[in-house]
Amino acid sequence: MSTTLGRRRSGSESDLAGRGPMLLAMVLAVLGYQINATMLSPALPDVIERLGTTTAAAGLSQTLFFLMAAIGQVTLARLSDQRGRKPMMIVCAFVLIAGNLLCVFAPNIEIFIAGRILQGVSAAMFTLAFLTLNQLLSPAGFGRAAGIITAVNGGLAGVDAVAGGQIADTIGFRGIFVCSTLIAVAGLIGVRRYVPDVPPTTADAPFDARGITALSIGLTGVLVGLAQGAAWGWTSPLTLAFLLGGLLALVVFVVSQKSAANPVIDIDVLASRRAWPLLITTICTLGGAFGAIALTIPLFSQDARVGLGLSAVAAAFLFLTPIQLIGVISAPLTGRLGPKAGWRRIVVTGAVANFVIFVFATLFLHHEWILVASLAALGVTYGGFMLTGLNGLAVTTAPKDKPGSLSGLNGACFGIGASLGIALASAMITAGSDAHGPTAAGYQHAMYAALALLGIGVVASLLIQRPDPADAEADGESPLVLAHH
Repeated sequence: MSTTLGRRRSGSESDLAGRGPMLLAMVLAVLGYQINATMLSPALPDVIERLGTTTAAAGLSQTLFFLMAAIGQVTLARLSDQRGRKPMMIVCAFVLIAGNLLCVFAPNIEIFIAGRILQGVSAAMFTLAFLTLNQLLSPAGFGRAAGIITAVNGGLAGVDAVAGGQIADTIGFRGIFVCSTLIAVAGLIGVRRYVPDVPPTTADAPFDARGITALSIGLTGVLVGLAQGAAWGWTSPLTLAFLLGGLLALVVFVVSQKSAANPVIDIDVLASRRAWPLLITTICTLGGAFGAIALTIPLFSQDARVGLGLSAVAAAFLFLTPIQLIGVISAPLTGRLGPKAGWRRIVVTGAVANFVIFVFATLFLHHEWILVASLAALGVTYGGFMLTGLNGLAVTTAPKDKPGSLSGLNGACFGIGASLGIALASAMITAGSDAHGPTAAGYQHAMYAALALLGIGVVASLLIQRPDPADAEADGESPLVLAHH
């Protein structure tokens, strides 16, 4: 099945030749968002100190950042089906710049969180870039370009993680958002100039505002309740109000999608095995891996009392840079391999390997060099296989009449998973704290939670529907390879 208007193009007509400026513009556009995740991770202790806040509040800022990434990707991906990809990319860039400026000048954690919310919305830039490339390029060209864009999903070859630590140790976290703003402005200029206008695919369809509202309230309630439950008390009225209210809103959302003229999520697609196992795999992969990488490991490695007691620069260099540097190499290679070996095989292989690596990372958390080696291996399995494979599989299996549906929802699951992972890690660390701060048991329990999520992800990946050989051939994948899945 051809998934978009451009999927039947082939050869030199639609390959990457002459597309360098467009691809560079997209890289800058997504990088402006991404470094707000990768550069800030080693600077979280600095945020806590300079804004006079708590680990729970810092964790909440991260939870909301990735939560809004989920909501932004669903909303703007579906809007781009109706309004066009390029206009929505420009909206993302302006929202990101506004969020950056709020964080630069934030006098307290409340304003900082508001800025992080706006930054999170701009995560839709990733999905919009994938959808645009899928309509413009051949399957092989899309695979290569998707690998390059996915490489940015891990940061700037590790340089940004070290730079984030250096900035945190010297001028403070605000400098990170100045860097992001400069890159975002460059990306905005590049998108306006070099990214072509791709015609809308469902220009006359109404936008499901009721569904988006219910989804936003539901996700916010559940994830904020999980993130703050340990701090507020799991049986407190506030925690229960968030959790139960969020669940009720999600029920309303599912019911509303059955009667909506242009639903945010096609329930029939969602119910198929090409969709729901993929989405669960994405959520659990991001929840397990990213929750540990972005919160647990940075806090543990800089904790002088029960952790490794490293500086922000040293922690970033040892635990974040290897993942990103190796990911920058492995993601484009995975993009080339995906159309040949099959995106499903890539995802299953990456899910199993991620789980095995995290077993070592969890069991040897206090052994610095085993932890370094384990996280470096994630550059291949997580930064390459999983991030590229999940994006590739979502784009190439989406319904051709709604190309933004599955990829937008999968992009949202990246944000949901990251937000869930941060929320659980923050809750575990907070619950395991004593009068002096986090304890070794708290960090260990956070790693166990990550490992459990990755285990669920392995099971879900095995349930993803095997592509039909005829559909695979139309999409540019080898049916001979796929037949062995």
